[in-house]
Amino acid sequence: MEDVPDPQVPAKAQQRTYTARYKAKVLAEYEACDREGKGALLRREGLYTSLISSWRDQRDRGALEALGRSSGAAPATAAEKEAARLRRENERLTGELDTARKVIEIQGKLSALLDQFSTDSAKKTDER
Repeated sequence: MEDVPDPQVPAKAQQRTYTARYKAKVLAEYEACDREGKGALLRREGLYTSLISSWRDQRDRGALEALGRSSGAAPATAAEKEAARLRRENERLTGELDTARKVIEIQGKLSALLDQFSTDSAKKTDER
């Protein structure tokens, strides 16, 4: 006996998926063909004109979105924003620390100078 294919239709049809590269290739080829060539392409690839229309819409929408995007760097992520904030805060605090160290150094010199004046004035009073 020959193997006869089962004429029963499967319970669930398997949906085909298409890559972006395949869609772009087929669209370019489709748009370059004349009317008969378009039909031959659709039959060869097993596609429908509705797919071509939706792929064309997807392509045009994608082009509009790409044109609508601002040029330059992509928006920063939350982690990048937090890192930038912490860097700015670190720089500010480093500046404040440098200022505080200078103030402490000047206070120390002023204290030493006042001590020297007080000891010099005490010596002068003792000598009189």
